[in-house]
Amino acid sequence: MRIMNGIFVFGLLISTVLLMTGCKEKTMKERKGIVTMKGNPVTLVGNEIKVGDKAPDCNLTANDLSMVSLSSFGGKVCIVASVPSLDTAVCDMETRRFNEEAGKLDPNIVILTISMDLPFAQKRWCGAAGIQNVKTLSDYRDAKFGTSYGVLLKEFRLLARAIFVIDKTGVVRYVQIVSEVAKEPDYQAAIDAAKKML
Repeated sequence: MRIMNGIFVFGLLISTVLLMTGCKEKTMKERKGIVTMKGNPVTLVGNEIKVGDKAPDCNLTANDLSMVSLSSFGGKVCIVASVPSLDTAVCDMETRRFNEEAGKLDPNIVILTISMDLPFAQKRWCGAAGIQNVKTLSDYRDAKFGTSYGVLLKEFRLLARAIFVIDKTGVVRYVQIVSEVAKEPDYQAAIDAAKKML
């Protein structure tokens, strides 16, 4: 009985220390009813980002396996497009379209495409598609972008189709969450929003 009491007290002590030091497990926010994939409702995991929010910084992996932080693009207007996978038809069309548009934009506007694809797959796809004006980054390591921007699809561990436009000071000025993952975004609305920030 004394051993059982000792174990209980020890467990209670550990729990108290963990709570006091902030080591309690954080539950991720989940949002349903916002996005569908081929007509089926899916769950978005992470914090909802709204216009006027400070853009969360996070590290992503470039095609050469180097780490790139979103904050490293400070001083430029960023169109950040999240897509499920470059190896799908709609993501392919979207990234090619943004690549074409990026070639016509002011050099102070950069377009980033972020997916859960491995950096090797992104590099291969960009080479085959001739992508030179859009920078592709991977969130495969820890889905930090997905959860920080509230676009991680719980059911598939892929990113939802979304666009965030971030101004030169790192504030989100435009948000577009595409309600059906299999549809293209409104390109012109995002580009117009970016141009207003120059």
